[in-house]
Amino acid sequence: MTETHCCRFLLLSHWKQLLYFYGDGVEDDTNAFKEAWKCVCQSQSPFYLPMLLVPHGYYFIIQSTIFKGPCQSPIIFQVDGTLMPPDGPESWPKNKRHKWLVFYRINQMIIKGSGLIDGRGQQWWDLPCKPHKGPNGSTLPGPCDSPSAIRFVMCANLKLQELKIKDSPHFNVRFDRCVSVRIDSIFISAPASSPNTDGIHIENTNDVQIHNSIISNGDDCVSIGSGCYDVDIKNITCVHGHGISIGSLGNQNSWAWVSNITVRDSTITRTKNGVRIKTWQGGYGAVNHVKYENILMENVRNPIIIDQFYCPRKRCLNQTSAVVVSNIEYKNIKGTYNVRSSPVHFACSDLVPCRYITLSEVELFPVEGRAMLDAFCWNVYGEIETMTIPPVYCLLDGRND
Repeated sequence: MTETHCCRFLLLSHWKQLLYFYGDGVEDDTNAFKEAWKCVCQSQSPFYLPMLLVPHGYYFIIQSTIFKGPCQSPIIFQVDGTLMPPDGPESWPKNKRHKWLVFYRINQMIIKGSGLIDGRGQQWWDLPCKPHKGPNGSTLPGPCDSPSAIRFVMCANLKLQELKIKDSPHFNVRFDRCVSVRIDSIFISAPASSPNTDGIHIENTNDVQIHNSIISNGDDCVSIGSGCYDVDIKNITCVHGHGISIGSLGNQNSWAWVSNITVRDSTITRTKNGVRIKTWQGGYGAVNHVKYENILMENVRNPIIIDQFYCPRKRCLNQTSAVVVSNIEYKNIKGTYNVRSSPVHFACSDLVPCRYITLSEVELFPVEGRAMLDAFCWNVYGEIETMTIPPVYCLLDGRND
């Protein structure tokens, strides 16, 4: 079939492409997808949006692939079947281990469907370079080069709708240097013990909406890296994992900036952290204008946490500079916490205090009626607008300008 005929068929049928594929979950279908993408990306019509369909009932093995733009028109990527990578690290080319499905320089694309993106991550999680997977629970030197399931680089006007993603070897969905991202009604799952399986990670990305989604995984539910602003997270449920995180920021004395982040109307269940801001000592830059509102915590170890001494390693040097954390608002945060840690934990830099921290309608109770723990504060200034449970008497009054 000629390329022109293929493209015409894609446009007119609006549901199927005729390129030869196996779809049996055994044979490699990478070339079929590359050819289908080439057709779709080069197509344009005043009547239909070009569509690449992953048909229902088929299982497709795809090697590490970059779907490159720019394309001639907006595109629909319809996932109704199942996409899978090669099974385990030994099945991957060593120079392509760090990526699987990458979309590069695409403008106006919708990815949706009733199918599944299955990352087959178990063998990656068991590598000895993963945390506590080495001999006697150690972590051997990496890098592991584990691939994220889906990555978008320098893309704009993206919509992800009703997708199901499971068992990614690394991050499930990652956005780098993207603009205008809309995520709605997606479901991400991985075991609670799966390392580094962040649900959605954004870096240097702005104008983002993450709505009406469920993420159950082994690391951050949503992680927000440096260079992100104008982010709205609404009505999401986080289960297991490490909660919703800004950071980590400022690693290796780097500059970082995050601003205008809203997390609202959401539920966080049985996670290590609830809403967290984490920065390394020695970094610089700022995190500001962050609002957490109407959030239900259910048996969360650290519901509210700012940590300017973040150090996942055993030893980190004390340093004087820090990413400035200011204008952070916590409103109507209620629920229960695991009694291992303080429910409100503000650990701010000795020389760069946290400022303009406000709390109202915060009510956090220990699970199973156990003894209530006190809030913890270190060098943090702000205001208590209503009585909180537990009381946050340790918050320093004023702005410390």
